Amino acid sequence: MIRVLLADDEAMVRAGVRAILASGGESEVVVEAGDGREAVELALAHRPDVALLDIRMPRLDGIAAAAEILRVAPRTSVAMLTTFSEQVYVSRALSAGATGFLLKSGDPYELMAGVRAVAEGAAFLSPKVARYVVEDLGRGAGGGRLAREERARLRVGRLSPREREVLGLVGAGLSNPEIAARLHLVEGTVKAYVSAVLDRLEVRNRVQAAIVAYEAGLVETDV
Repeated sequence: MIRVLLADDEAMVRAGVRAILASGGESEVVVEAGDGREAVELALAHRPDVALLDIRMPRLDGIAAAAEILRVAPRTSVAMLTTFSEQVYVSRALSAGATGFLLKSGDPYELMAGVRAVAEGAAFLSPKVARYVVEDLGRGAGGGRLAREERARLRVGRLSPREREVLGLVGAGLSNPEIAARLHLVEGTVKAYVSAVLDRLEVRNRVQAAIVAYEAGLVETDV
């Protein structure tokens, strides 16, 4: 069972998310917070598998809370759950180290799949957010799409054939166990490959690696 910390300042939203996760039978909300500061304190006390955070909360916003949770409880994965999909929130959440970005308006099955993926060490973006990231994130930081694709291909060129294969599967949203099964490897070997890929690409997490994979053409962008 995946243990989830749920933080949102609206009690009715928390009740709805709790019910959705419970219905899937894979996750359970073990502790709830009404603001970002409380979320950090509860993450430190309970060490959940996943912290599911709203962005706009009192005392400490969800993005700042995400960065703090990853600092004090590094084994806890963080996903953002919000109604906001603007670029500023997506880029800030990814920069803070979140590996999931889910929209409250999304399908309940999307929520369950996102929590499961993040808990397993994979990256998960709501399809709407994934499309936005692939097409627009980083556009203002150095040219248009063709320029970004060329830079991504150069970065991927540093990788071995097996590392590129692993990167493509990370970009497709597969977890380490799923990659291991696909490539007929043990999970420990996959973890080593993923770590090496992150180092060679000079990225912080799997979401940022997935963006490189998309821009380098290693993943079909049919979300």
